[in-house]
Amino acid sequence: MRVVVALGGNALQRRGEVMTADNQRNNVRIAARQLAVVAGEHELLLAHGNGPQVGLLGLQNEAYARHVDEKVTPYPLDVLGAQTEGMIGYMLEQELGNELPFEVPLATILTQTEVDPKDPAFSNPTKFVGPVYSKDQADKLAAANGWTVKADGQYYRRVVPSPRPKRIFEMRPIKWLMEKGTVVIAAGGGGIPTMYQDGKLVGVEAVIDKDLASSLLAREVDADYFVVATDVNAVFINWGKPDQKAIRMAHPDELDKLGFAAGSMGPKVEAAAEFARQTGKRAVIGALEDIEKIVQGQAGTIVSTETNGIEYY
Repeated sequence: MRVVVALGGNALQRRGEVMTADNQRNNVRIAARQLAVVAGEHELLLAHGNGPQVGLLGLQNEAYARHVDEKVTPYPLDVLGAQTEGMIGYMLEQELGNELPFEVPLATILTQTEVDPKDPAFSNPTKFVGPVYSKDQADKLAAANGWTVKADGQYYRRVVPSPRPKRIFEMRPIKWLMEKGTVVIAAGGGGIPTMYQDGKLVGVEAVIDKDLASSLLAREVDADYFVVATDVNAVFINWGKPDQKAIRMAHPDELDKLGFAAGSMGPKVEAAAEFARQTGKRAVIGALEDIEKIVQGQAGTIVSTETNGIEYY
């Protein structure tokens, strides 16, 4: 099978964990062990999140401005996104290479994703980037830097615009590499946000949702299976309440009715539903540590047009 896995940013940088290269490397190593099982049996195309990493690079840029004691134009989010694609792709390639036979080729594709300049997301930032803060820390940073901050569970984080992906420009080389048996890493962080301005392609100050971009990627490469790997083992209704229930299988139309939050499970459900609805194939949302069972259809929440309603575990 041809399998596309969207690896959550929190699988690479745990919530509340100190954002060091060693911590990220350890998390990538754990993820690589799971993903190598899939790559050993199927064609694998891997996408990943980058929210914590983009935010960290932005903070480092601000530290530089204070160091030189003069106004420095910050690196825009598209450039920071390109940097994280290289950084995370490098670690994933290396750790996957340590798990797979030497002859298995791996490649990271610097991926540009087109967005619409009129996308309503530009007037309503929702995408979390950077580390987590207490409410007091977040309020101070928002006032000092002109940020928009929102609650992310018990913490607060910076949010930026997250326009919908329209097109991935590097689809041809991605397909060529997959046809040669390469494990490809692409559309990191949803891809580098770009748009046309006066007939020229330019970068955009935004972060594209990696799940929606991965769904587009999966459809473009004619994937047999689309997996959204996250830090929970299924999609739940009434999450965090005494009556919470895990969904085993659901029709995409039924999931749409449940109204999941835009800043958490919403994009994952939307991405899975979009893939299932447009292809007639299965998408699954579940925990990375269950990846082998997920690909076998034995874990996670299966989103499929094969069922009429919702089934629970």
